[in-house]
Amino acid sequence: MENNPQHIAIIMDGNGRWAQARGLPRTAGHHQGIEACKRTIKASAELGVKYLTLFGFSSENWSRPADEIKELMRLLRMFLRSETAQLHGNNIRLRVIGSRKEFSSDIVELIENAENLTRENTGLNLTIALNYGARNEILAAAAAYALAMKNKGLEPCFDTAEEYFAQNLMTADIPDPDILVRTSGEQRISNFLLWQCAYTEFFFTNTLWPDFGKKDLAEAISDFQKRDRRFGSIKSV
Repeated sequence: MENNPQHIAIIMDGNGRWAQARGLPRTAGHHQGIEACKRTIKASAELGVKYLTLFGFSSENWSRPADEIKELMRLLRMFLRSETAQLHGNNIRLRVIGSRKEFSSDIVELIENAENLTRENTGLNLTIALNYGARNEILAAAAAYALAMKNKGLEPCFDTAEEYFAQNLMTADIPDPDILVRTSGEQRISNFLLWQCAYTEFFFTNTLWPDFGKKDLAEAISDFQKRDRRFGSIKSV
């Protein structure tokens, strides 16, 4: 496609509302949300997207009911166990950003195994944000930058701060998103990729995440292709 976005980030929202509208428990929405993940990963590869980042679980989501958290962790295990081989077979690289210290050891092992298995793949770069919060990421990167300057006997300097700061982000080797998609009609960023989305285009759809698919992704891409991205400059001629 002409002017195809290189990197699409998605806030997957609406699982609970999807289930509630059908008189089902919230967990049913999460089950269908996994299916939407699979569809979207496949569609991204087919539509020529190079990087796809999915906001799977935020650092604030631990405040949800214990039963829901338990089911989300079960679904995460299921996804990693059942999909890693297929991702690898489709030449997709998987990586996970976010703090891992709150996850059980078996989940951390599944994540590490998936990352190691797919590390050399050259197709779609799939990133899943788990136990991720952008404010924490920014604070950690700032601390790492300050420490690096201290260890070199240097004072933090604005001339070098942005470059070195960005190198300490969890997405250091991933380009910033061209477009951020949020499903379910909500129009907020929810502590997701705050630094990286400085010049990202936003696309909000009323589609609930469990119903999201290739048609919705293509619609977001088509909308992006109509945008005039100026990055702080004047309108292109």
